Amino acid sequence: MTTNIQGKVVAITGASSGIGEATARLLAAQGAKVVLGARRTDRLETLTGELRTKGGEARYRALDVTKREDVQGFVDFTLKEFGRLDVLINNAGVMPLSKLEELKVEEWDRMVDVNIRGVLHGIAAGLPVMKRQKSGQFINLSSIGGHSVVPTAAVYCATKYAVIAISEGLRQEVGADIRVTVISPGVTTSELAESISDPASREYMREFRKGAIPAEAIARSIAYAISQPADVDVSEIIIRPTSSAY
Repeated sequence: MTTNIQGKVVAITGASSGIGEATARLLAAQGAKVVLGARRTDRLETLTGELRTKGGEARYRALDVTKREDVQGFVDFTLKEFGRLDVLINNAGVMPLSKLEELKVEEWDRMVDVNIRGVLHGIAAGLPVMKRQKSGQFINLSSIGGHSVVPTAAVYCATKYAVIAISEGLRQEVGADIRVTVISPGVTTSELAESISDPASREYMREFRKGAIPAEAIARSIAYAISQPADVDVSEIIIRPTSSAY
């Protein structure tokens, strides 16, 4: 695995915690040059410092994926620092669950903006670069919620279904030079549950997440997809706790 990851330039959105942070740590340890983006720059600064202390190559930049100009700036920054973009991991996401009857329209809008538009903004910024390079890989984070719907998660699941549809369309369009991978985690240790404003949904999710697998498990699946030879596209991985019924 290390051979195909060594030296690759990997940009990660939502890198300040959870899956994004775990992925940055693993890929940097395997020799990738990582560029970290998120809104919480204090966390990014700390993480970047830790990676550099351990001998890794890391940079960071403030990033709000709902703003197209931010994502374009993030990719431009990656090119300025390292001269190319080998992998873009569209990881940023939010999950404020609630029943539709609660009419939390602002939260619906936020999920659409982050979970769908954020991925599209990443594609818009990264695709021209990869086409010029004639190589590259998008890794888009969906969810087990992109495969089945449960109460309180209608809008969240819709956004994650959309990620799968967008990724499959992109895969079919880009031809042989660019790889597209979808990672669909089951319940995983992260801060997603903290974005739930509905008290009943938040408490249910806290109980549900007691069986969560660590973010490092998802990071390993991402590393696996990156590590494959250029002619091998790992199109989708579903990864969840062994004990999970969903």
